Amino acid sequence: MSVDQQHLRMVEALLFAAAEPLDNASIQARLPNDVDVPAALKMLEDAYRERGVNLVHVAGKWTLRTAPDLKFLLQKETQVTRRLSRAATETLAIIAYHQPVTRAEVEEIRGVGLSRGTLDLLLEIGWIRPKGRRRTPGRPVTYGTTEEFLEHFGFDAIEELPGLDELKASGMLQPRPPASLVEEVRSQAATDRDEDEEPVGDAEIAEFPRPVE
Repeated sequence: MSVDQQHLRMVEALLFAAAEPLDNASIQARLPNDVDVPAALKMLEDAYRERGVNLVHVAGKWTLRTAPDLKFLLQKETQVTRRLSRAATETLAIIAYHQPVTRAEVEEIRGVGLSRGTLDLLLEIGWIRPKGRRRTPGRPVTYGTTEEFLEHFGFDAIEELPGLDELKASGMLQPRPPASLVEEVRSQAATDRDEDEEPVGDAEIAEFPRPVE
């Protein structure tokens, strides 16, 4: 089987430039009538078989694609930046400074209700996790930060979080919530940590899976 070299180059050029796979009729419509399109396609298919790019026939059409065994070269890992909402940022800060802390305590400190989506987001990112349950009516779940949280923010231990003086100096400390309320929750959390904390068992942790997108 012999095909004029110039005709072969024409078919190859069309396939290379096409934004989508082409069928025989589409290729023939762009070429002189004397071009043997099926023969040219067969020759190109054979020629590209051992190349980094293959000519493949899919859904009745022809297209150039990366050789299957070389697809790993084109894989690229990307980081997607996700900006936390004000509610998520405040919630994360409260959990970091007052852990282990319940959702109700977070709401009390913030002064507003907390949507389930905010906790879900922080759980999904991996910066917080359930830490235990309070031995109080309702046995509410408490939350704390994770190793991923420390790694992301560059802390070796939670004790390295900026203190009140540092936060005030940076302008990041807001007048809300009242200091008396913060101190009350801090004291309660410290007391409950030792006396009223019950570890969450595997079955209970399973009740709070990270959401799947």
